[in-house]
Formats: sequence, C-alpha cells, structure tokens
Amino acid sequence: MTGTPSAFSDLASLAGMLARREISAVELAGFYLSRIESDTSNAVLSVHPETTLAQARAAQQQLDARQGRSSGVSTAQGGKFDLTGLPVGHKDIFVTRQWPTTAASRILAGYMSPFDATVVDRLGQAGMVTLGKLNCDEFAMGSGNTHSAFGPVSNPWDPLAVPGGSSGGSAAAVAAGLMPAATGTDTGGSIRQPAAMCGLTGIKPSYGRVSRWGMIAYASSLDQGGPMARTARDCAVLLSAMTGFDPRDSTSLDLPQDDFASDIDMPFGDDPARPLQGLRIGLPEEFFTDGMSAEVAHAVEAALAELRSLGARTVSVRLPRTALSIPAYYVIAPAEASSNLSRYDGVRFGHRANNPGDLQDLYCRSRTEGFGAEVRRRILIGTFVLSHGYYDAYYMQAQKVRRLVAQDFTSAFEHCDIIAGPVAPTVAWDIAARPADPLQEYLADIYTLGVNLAGLPGMSIPCGFGQGAHSRRPVGLQLIGPPLGENVLLRAAHQFQQRTDWHRRTPTGETAVCAVGGDA
Repeated sequence: MTGTPSAFSDLASLAGMLARREISAVELAGFYLSRIESDTSNAVLSVHPETTLAQARAAQQQLDARQGRSSGVSTAQGGKFDLTGLPVGHKDIFVTRQWPTTAASRILAGYMSPFDATVVDRLGQAGMVTLGKLNCDEFAMGSGNTHSAFGPVSNPWDPLAVPGGSSGGSAAAVAAGLMPAATGTDTGGSIRQPAAMCGLTGIKPSYGRVSRWGMIAYASSLDQGGPMARTARDCAVLLSAMTGFDPRDSTSLDLPQDDFASDIDMPFGDDPARPLQGLRIGLPEEFFTDGMSAEVAHAVEAALAELRSLGARTVSVRLPRTALSIPAYYVIAPAEASSNLSRYDGVRFGHRANNPGDLQDLYCRSRTEGFGAEVRRRILIGTFVLSHGYYDAYYMQAQKVRRLVAQDFTSAFEHCDIIAGPVAPTVAWDIAARPADPLQEYLADIYTLGVNLAGLPGMSIPCGFGQGAHSRRPVGLQLIGPPLGENVLLRAAHQFQQRTDWHRRTPTGETAVCAVGGDA
C-alpha cells in the first residue's frame, strides 16, 4: 500500500487509488473492517470478515487483469468510474446469502437467506465488496432508527441524536467513515431523511427503477431501494449499477439499465459560470410554512440562493394535498404491511414461541414475542382498515387521495423541471426524546411521503446545519423530479456540490476527500 485512504473518501477517490495501485482492494476492505470493529454507533449489525476479504481478493484479481491490459491507466470516463473493489454495506432489509438477514426484528433473528437480493447481486456483479449488514428500524417502520430490535443507532454528528430512519444504520455508517457507501430503502422518506440528518447524499429512484426482489417488503406499492453516499456522482454510479429490468419483480419497469453518471457534468445552459441556467425549480407553497423550523428554513433558503446564483430560476408552485399525504400514507402502508407480514407466523421460518398450547397460541405468542411495538401497531392499523365495513371508508378513500397527490405533482411539473424544499421540518431529534405519541414521529415525514405516493424520484443533498444547540446536526435539501427524472436531479445536485462543501464536512472536523470532475 503506497497510499493511505481517508475514512471519509468518496467512492470516486477510492476508485482512483485502486486504479493507480496506491492500495489494493484487500487492504481497503481491511481498513474499513477495522473501523467497524471499533465503532460504537450500533450502525452495523453483522460482519463476516472472511467472506468480505474473499470478495476483495476476487475483485483485486479483476483489477490486476484489467490494469495489466491498460498499464494502470484509470478507467474513469466523464462522470463514470469502476466500482470493482469498492466497499459497500447493505441495509438489513436486503436478503444476503452469506450474512444473516433480520430486518432488525427478533422474529427473523438468525435467518440466513438462500439467495441474494437483486440489488446485492447487481452491486456484487459490478465488483463491489460487501462489508456487512446495517441496522434499521424494524421492517423499515420508523423515522429515527429507534425501533430496531437490536437497539437504536446514534448519529455520528451528535451521539445524543437519532440518525433518521428507517435507513439510519446505512446513513450513520457512511457518515462515521465505516464505509464509503451503503444501500437503503425508501417507503416514505427512509433514504432521504436519514441522509439529510447525517449530512449525506441519498436518492430514492422512481418506483420500479430498482428491483424489489429480495427486499423484505413493508409496503409493496411504495418501497424502493437506492444508494447513500457522499456525493451525487457516487450515487449516480451506484444507481446505474442497481437499475435495470428484473423479470422476478412484477413491479420492475421494463427499461434498459441506465447510465446516470455519463452526463452528470453536463450543464443545463451554455454559460460555464451559471451551469444551472435554464433550470426551473418549483418551490411548493405548502413546504414553506410555519411547520418548518427556523434553523431548517435558514439552511434551505441559503441553498436555494446558491442554486439561483448558479443560474436556476425558482418559481412558486402548489401541492395543495401535502397535508393529506400523511393520513393517506398511514392507511395504505400499514394495510400493505398487514398483508406482507402475515407470513411471519412461527411456522415456516423466524421466531417460534416455546411450548405452544395449540396452533392459535403458537401464532399469537410467536408474533407478539417477535414483533416490536411499532410493527404491531402498524399491523393492527392495517388489519383494521382492510376489515369488512372499513375497507371502503378508509383504504379506498386513501387510494383516491393518493391519486390526487400524484395529480398535484403532475400539475406542478407543468411549471417547473424539478421541485425543491426541505427534507424534514426539523433537524434530528434526541434519541431520548422519542415521542410518546407516534403521530408526532409520523409528522417528520410530511415533506417526503408524497413522493412515494406518486412514485417519483427524490433525493437529499447536504445544505447546512442547525443553529445553537443543534449546530452539529445537518440539514438536507430535497430535490424532487418528474417520473424517471433521476438524471436531472443528479445533474443539478452535482452542480450544487461543485460550488459548496457541505458534502465534504465530517463529524470529526476533517474534510472529506471527494474527487472533482472525472479524475478518478
């Protein structure tokens, strides 16, 4: 090893080190495994160093073969770079053959899948090395990563604070420098919100872009997998590897695999000093209200001013059913969860109660012992709204509201190219201050739920910090695109990150190493 990686290097920079033979894939994997071993955030649930290092050795053999043919010349072209040998962690919602998969629930404790999820498999086919499985809210149900059966995750920026949820372990692991990238899932904001609260970049793609095969289902019509990393460029390369039609997933879009990184450097206009010239950014009136805290508003407004200085034009738009997205989501998602989680009955796999008196007792005690309080709550809500006499009154009405929410976005995009606003109304709250009323936690998703109900792409990019006692708690800017509009989001985010350094900030105070341009 002729070079020493920074724990806070982005993927593009690490790819450059591998291409220049400054470090090997095995040394890189060992570097991050040692950091995971000493971590205290509870972000990583399981590691298997022997498997990780075996993957790294295989990746290094591929790199050696390619570099032998190209005399060590970098494989980067434009915004792209080679993922071979780069480490990644997976949210414990994606099943894996060589690591246990629990969905952070006791009911799946010790479960070993006989196959890899498509997301895991595709990143593996791209040459990435799996470091381990990451903590999350149980079955992805939560906004703070405080509902895991294996304990809450702490925010690397402020250990007293939540990292956001449900992909909080993924966000905390990358923010703490335990790995350069991680996968997450987003059902109602669970990639964007933890990315915002941990100062990272994360993208939730359009519904159907990323296969759900092997992703443990929470709400099937809402769940989408996506990447979390330091930069928009990293997310673009990761998302390119993750997308593509999967015949095993009935909701997978029959589209060719995309290359989101190929034109990420392309400006929107002809003026190099104003690369966003011609881009129209919609600002929903319903996002900029008293419901947003002053410290979040300050950071978001400063980010919008920066986007304007880059040439973007902001216009006012309306999303009048924003407030209705919360009740609609919390009817539809629990209803689907009630159906999806009915398979965990103590018979086929997962936790099984000891010495059951009869079959009914086996079902009741296995599920009561195995599921946490929040999961039980949502199963009961879902079962209720699907029951006879209430299906039309609640579930069908929620589906009608969902259609209206999607129509609001369609109307808004007639006046703009993307929509911008806050990710969450506040910075990360204290772990100890978990609301006694679950509805208070649900309100943290008000700006993100509509994107999932409408099946749109959305992403979070770092844009500042809170104030006073919260000055070490990051704030994220949310960008929302039209259907299949990931490219425009990533290009806009990348231009913003060329002019700001929020994505380079780290909890330790050092500056993250992030590649500029396509020099990986």
